Amino acid sequence: MIRVVLPAHLRVLAGVRGEVALDVPEPVTLAAVLDALEARHPVLRGTIRDRATGRRRAFVRFFACEEDLSHDPPGTPLPAPVTAGDEPFMVVGAMAGG
Repeated sequence: MIRVVLPAHLRVLAGVRGEVALDVPEPVTLAAVLDALEARHPVLRGTIRDRATGRRRAFVRFFACEEDLSHDPPGTPLPAPVTAGDEPFMVVGAMAGG
């Protein structure tokens, strides 16, 4: 079971409270988790990744085990603590401005 933490605005949009628990088949990659998340909560399609290209939105970041995975390829396997359910996969809204 993969635990996914979403920012508040995406939790509201998806109608969830707290973490989202997902069953993701092996291999557990960045793309596989996002595919499972969007399949379970179709309203999130296009909010985290561009619908046409599948690329991460500019102001969205991905973290796991205190590592920034935002620029990793979609096929990157997630760390073992995330796949074991010990640590969450985090989708974070980046901040910008001055």
